[in-house]
Amino acid sequence: MVLAPMVIEASLWLAATIPFARHWWSMKKWNNIQLEYPENPNQETDNCVILLPVWNEAMIIEDKLIDLSKQFAGPYHLMVIDSNSTDNTVSLCNEWISNNPNAFSSFQLIEMPVRLGKTTAVAKAIEEIRTVGKFEYICMTDADATLSPKAISRLLGWFSDGTIGAVGALPRRIGSRSEEESHRKTFDAIRIAESKADSTPFLEGSCMIWRTELVSASDLNTMANADDAQIATTVRLKGLRSIVDESVWFEDMAPPTLKGQRRQKIRRGQGLQRLLLSKRSRYFDNRLGTFSIILRREAYFHIISPLLYGGFAVAAITRWISIAIGESPAAESLSMLHIIFTIAELVSILAWANGRFGLKVPYLSPFDTVYSGSEILLLSLAKSARGQSLHMWQQHSDVRDLLSRKE
Repeated sequence: MVLAPMVIEASLWLAATIPFARHWWSMKKWNNIQLEYPENPNQETDNCVILLPVWNEAMIIEDKLIDLSKQFAGPYHLMVIDSNSTDNTVSLCNEWISNNPNAFSSFQLIEMPVRLGKTTAVAKAIEEIRTVGKFEYICMTDADATLSPKAISRLLGWFSDGTIGAVGALPRRIGSRSEEESHRKTFDAIRIAESKADSTPFLEGSCMIWRTELVSASDLNTMANADDAQIATTVRLKGLRSIVDESVWFEDMAPPTLKGQRRQKIRRGQGLQRLLLSKRSRYFDNRLGTFSIILRREAYFHIISPLLYGGFAVAAITRWISIAIGESPAAESLSMLHIIFTIAELVSILAWANGRFGLKVPYLSPFDTVYSGSEILLLSLAKSARGQSLHMWQQHSDVRDLLSRKE
């Protein structure tokens, strides 16, 4: 009875972990590939529209507009789409534009009659932009993100390479906990390596640009979040690359509490899981080249591995229950295995606690990120299984308050 849980426990752990090791090994090879910025890039901005989705952003909307106006390297067009804000976001936005008429080449405000979630708002804006037919590129940004200097013109330069369909920036988070920083460094490293190999399916909606012609409103699942990742993946599935530029960044603020950060990650996790599940028919599409490998591995990491790690934990508990009811590993070989498994379980618990609570136990990376991330993804799967959709998210008002008071 003791041996069976051991075998199951080891099998589940190996099945969950080996794909991560394979991807990490692939990343080492991919990082040797040079992602060359185009020579003599065309950074003309008049054919690009900035898309700013907002909802109850009164505390920070003026700062965001100021930040965007500082991006000037040429004329920018701005479209704000408001998801039926209940504060004075719209009036503040109109007032700022009225007082700063030369900040943008043109300005359009779309007001949604009801709040239907960010993805629906983005889809509506995309439909409007494509109908007008004036802009070749759409730059999406979030109200709580501050962009690096000349970020937009730098990203636009990538489109001088005809193989590039979408490009995004990397985040710099203010006030993030140590475990969040570890998670972010791992996530960024994966995005960079995937971009060099072919494409990353995940870009950040806080600062990304794509070719208007590649993404239509119907490409987005409006009953799911992660609209940015939906756009990035759509671009690659339509034949062009989706990459990050590691020299361009945006600054945002992490929720100040552990609870807030977990809520944010669970919501994001559910959106990515829904996206990856919806593209399962493309996991082995040879026409996608390396991207098909990336897509199915990301699906494994976000959906299968969390379930396997959950099974690993259940098997470990079962083994200890077997020992507690008197079925101790009497044979010498079993006793040695018991010691090895006990040490492995203790290390796993410490690694999970490192990622979960920000403990400072050294030498446990990247398992701390993998274990704590798998817990988040398991919770996302559980919410989906119960029919709980998180695409209508609860805003982190504490973040907005901190940003409004930031010097």
